[in-house]
Amino acid sequence: MSVESVSAQGFAEQSLDVLRHVTESAREDVRRAAELIADCIRADGVIHAFGTGHSQAMVLEVAGRAGGLVPTNRLQISDLVLYGGDDPSVLDDPLLERQPGVAVRLYDLAAPHPRDLFVIISNSGVNSVIVEMALHARQQGHKILAITSLTHTAAVPAGHVSRKKLVDLADVVLDNAAPVGDALLSLPGGGAVGALSTLTGVMLVQMAVAEASGLLLATGERPPVYVSANVPGGFEGNLELEKRYAGRVRRTAS
Repeated sequence: MSVESVSAQGFAEQSLDVLRHVTESAREDVRRAAELIADCIRADGVIHAFGTGHSQAMVLEVAGRAGGLVPTNRLQISDLVLYGGDDPSVLDDPLLERQPGVAVRLYDLAAPHPRDLFVIISNSGVNSVIVEMALHARQQGHKILAITSLTHTAAVPAGHVSRKKLVDLADVVLDNAAPVGDALLSLPGGGAVGALSTLTGVMLVQMAVAEASGLLLATGERPPVYVSANVPGGFEGNLELEKRYAGRVRRTAS
């Protein structure tokens, strides 16, 4: 890669090429993901989204946003403090997500119903807490939709004692097509700049939600979606929709 390609235009051109590839190559997997989502909604289930680090950006795309589905719940490491009563100092540990038992505690705090769906997002797909969440959710009988980089996960060893990776545990996998290390533009002498997984991950999430909504409409069901709280009546309308899932979804300040 030339030095000249390390630029705004270089990133725009290359990332758009990948986005075009993803939208074409992932069609069948997006359809399968949409079927999981639609089946969950029809069964009065809730979609629990979990990720750590920058994967939380895609979690926010799944759970609690305008134009998104109402029966969605965001799981995060800070739930240990917000809902589990832990001292906030536990979040100072940069290796917290590698500690065994963390994912099981987060699962228990969310108290999912058996019919609920788990969307688990990780670029590498090997972090201990990610794999532990997938393992535990699968053991409890939940379907799992994974969003990950197949290229990255194939290039790194498993980080969980089970030696499993997220892709080994998912019912459907959406490949975000990010390179190893996520960044797109190589730098002279090593390293790279321009992370890709958020762009492609958001595209995959929104494609799956749109497709699931179409499946619901095709069978005469109205998708339960949020309206922006910043339009007249939006906040009040959203509260009405949330009543159906009272006690099962969390909406805290971000």
